[in-house]
Amino acid sequence: MTAAQPESPILYSFRRCPFAMRARLAIAYAEIPVELREIELRNKPAAMLAASPKGTVPVLVLPSGQVVDESLDIMHWALHIRDPDHWLAAWHPPSGQALIQRNDGEFKYYLDRYKYADRYPEYPMVYYRQHGEYFLSALEQQLRQTAYLCGAHFSIADAAIAPFIRQFAAVDQAWFAQANYPALRRWLQVFLDSDLFHGIMQSYRPWTTDSAVQLFGNTASNRSN
Repeated sequence: MTAAQPESPILYSFRRCPFAMRARLAIAYAEIPVELREIELRNKPAAMLAASPKGTVPVLVLPSGQVVDESLDIMHWALHIRDPDHWLAAWHPPSGQALIQRNDGEFKYYLDRYKYADRYPEYPMVYYRQHGEYFLSALEQQLRQTAYLCGAHFSIADAAIAPFIRQFAAVDQAWFAQANYPALRRWLQVFLDSDLFHGIMQSYRPWTTDSAVQLFGNTASNRSN
């Protein structure tokens, strides 16, 4: 396996985490080579915890020693290096930022409770789903007007939000397939069928100090649309 160059950043990730997915999407799209270290949530490596004691992924460790441990910050880091399709253009209008903030706040709150309803018995599962649907409805209305969340092209808003909608849809696939969100389903399916998404969902063995280096990001030249 090809060895990482000394200057390669290190990305601690977990394949199914939507926050880690959005970071990998931006890094792959920008074609930035990083050393990917897949972790096990129940056995987080000491090196990751030393870099970011909060213990959540993604964590990016730059060659300078700087640590970037918020997914949106990692996206911005990657996109400021290379952004051929102008994903960041959607960040500047308030609507793009507002959608991401709503996703990461209100929607994520209800998504967690919908997915793990047995851990939150205060309300039935359908209650959490219905509250999550307020955000789905907002996205549906936007996607009936434009192909993507901020216009005619895939952007940082789509990349930041799609992994969470994927997770919500997977909780009850039969329900989502017949729910009144046709534009949202189309948008999500385009994302799921993209080469970019398939590229970031490759399986990696959990990293240990004895693991061979696993490179990520430098061969992902595909676009999402």
